[in-house]
Amino acid sequence: MPTMTMLQALNSALADKLADDPDVLIFGQDVGYFGGVFRVTDGLQSRFGLERCFDAPISEGGIIAAAIGMGAYGLRPVPEIQFADYILPAFDQLVSEAARLRYRSAGEFWAPLTVRSPYGGGIFGGQTHSQSPEAIFAHITGLKTVIPSTPYDAKGLLISAIEDDDPVIFLEPKRLYNGPFDGRHDRPVPTWQGNPAAEVPEGLYRIPLGTAACVREGEAATILAYGTMVHVALAAIEESGIDAELVDLRSIVPLDIDTIVASVKKTGRCVILHEASRFGGFGGELSALVQERCFYHLEAPIERVCGWDTPYPHAFEWDYFPGPDRLIKALRRVTGTD
Repeated sequence: MPTMTMLQALNSALADKLADDPDVLIFGQDVGYFGGVFRVTDGLQSRFGLERCFDAPISEGGIIAAAIGMGAYGLRPVPEIQFADYILPAFDQLVSEAARLRYRSAGEFWAPLTVRSPYGGGIFGGQTHSQSPEAIFAHITGLKTVIPSTPYDAKGLLISAIEDDDPVIFLEPKRLYNGPFDGRHDRPVPTWQGNPAAEVPEGLYRIPLGTAACVREGEAATILAYGTMVHVALAAIEESGIDAELVDLRSIVPLDIDTIVASVKKTGRCVILHEASRFGGFGGELSALVQERCFYHLEAPIERVCGWDTPYPHAFEWDYFPGPDRLIKALRRVTGTD
């Protein structure tokens, strides 16, 4: 089985769906001839032609508006927003049109578009190339929000997203494109080579949206994470020696609440980890859901480890980034070993 980076796995998913379904097409800023700023769409235009993979003007609202119209007329567009930080000009189209189209038309029309966008920090992108806006979209009824953490998951989830009849926000942790970054920026950066999660089958396969993965079983506490933070959590578990269970959510809407509840009831403790700012972040929703469903099983208050409530600071990247040290402190607090 071939080993792929996340970049290659995403490219493979797009190529396989372009070959499988003539209604699938890709467009966005620099995605055609150039192959995307991160090269996710590299080679797709030359292979499938200008009508299936093409460049768009720098107009996020226009890109998404066009994709909604395409979807309503039976196509399955996969528009790319070059950085998730710049998706907000398209917010009105996503919320007022894409998310509401099925409801407003009484099921006569829908918008099966998949909006791909790199998100998150760890690359010194500063305040306008590092943000994590997933909670904004999770709040919107009618949108699904998916975040992979491995090459294997990236391909299977992207194929499922493209085939889904609802609009999907597919956020790609750009710090994971070339390797499983664990937050230790002062150490050699690992690659995906040799990682079991980088073994990606050729051809189509699917991971259903709304199915979390138990990445590591444990007894001492449950860590809920997604995207880059899954690898930060694995590093923290190894370094702390705390026998924590790690649940990779994979999608936050739909949310696999059954897997979350089963894990927290088993361990009695919960730590929520995400890169986005703490206040109003998706961790607050997770905390409420766990508290409502697991109250009599909790042995300690729920902990959240998140980004700070500031713009993403270029000069203080690693003070903002929720790394293993901050997670270890939270694990020690909930397990009473601090």
